[in-house]
Amino acid sequence: MCNPRCQPLGRRRHAHYPATLVSDTPADERPPKDMDRWLGDGGMAIIGALGGVFEAYGGEGDGWVRGTWAPTALACNPHGIVQAGVHSVVHDAAMNFAINAGLRGRDRTRATLELKSELLRVARSEDRLTVRGEVVRQAKLVAYAEARIIDDAGQLVSKATATFLLHRDEG
Repeated sequence: MCNPRCQPLGRRRHAHYPATLVSDTPADERPPKDMDRWLGDGGMAIIGALGGVFEAYGGEGDGWVRGTWAPTALACNPHGIVQAGVHSVVHDAAMNFAINAGLRGRDRTRATLELKSELLRVARSEDRLTVRGEVVRQAKLVAYAEARIIDDAGQLVSKATATFLLHRDEG
């Protein structure tokens, strides 16, 4: 889902820069990334196996992503309750996707440096949850993001914050 004003014209050209290759344009002036191929499981089979799906994203601000999560049996303990570590996996993936959606050119995340996850309510296998990740701040080498998981009643189920190491393509 490219920015509506920015329609891809080819592998390395965009409507904003019809005569210029994206790699020849300064990074802060490049169009947002087309992350459509990462919709669904975000490129991580574990997210799909846990019941998560990323559905929308944007490069506005520093990046965001929205998805849904219907926890599978793999995400739950024998009593049908989602394990805390599984929340962390979903949070991490959402924040990573959001950061990458907001980066330009070939810049990308390299690694999660720190992650803090808080569980506020129980989530069960039959729940239908909304996942949202967004970038709080980007610096040259790191990005800070947060994620939230909300139930159908609009109640906050869990939240997380994280710091990510960035790879900046200087070329």
